[in-house]
Amino acid sequence: MFRYVSDNPVNFPPRWALPAMLTRAARLAWLLVGILSLSLGAIGIALPLLPTTPFILVAALAFARSSTRLHDWLITHNIFGPMIDNWQRYGAISRRAKVVSVTSMAILIAISLALGAPVSVIVLQLVVLALAAFFILSRPAPPPG
Repeated sequence: MFRYVSDNPVNFPPRWALPAMLTRAARLAWLLVGILSLSLGAIGIALPLLPTTPFILVAALAFARSSTRLHDWLITHNIFGPMIDNWQRYGAISRRAKVVSVTSMAILIAISLALGAPVSVIVLQLVVLALAAFFILSRPAPPPG
């Protein structure tokens, strides 16, 4: 790693090397956050309780701070790219994404009711999903075209 020798008994890297080390550590941390967020977002496509859009947006932010290659791949992705572009340009969520999100939330509640989930679980789901639905529906739609 560092071959710096001084009168410092700990033999720690010189002060000028610390920002580079922190930058490397920060980039690795952002990369891990991006991979985790992208994974959760991909799982969220199939599982209604996990919202896809916020995880993909976090992944885009994390990749922008850690990996140009992964960030470029994500923002040009056929499925995720338009979602990110709408959010970055307009703070908007497409009508289709809103419909899919709210519909999947309703399906999740219906499944919980059909499976006889405890009332406390259903109430918790209703509260969390209602807040999520409110946020999603309160975002503007991107302009047409």
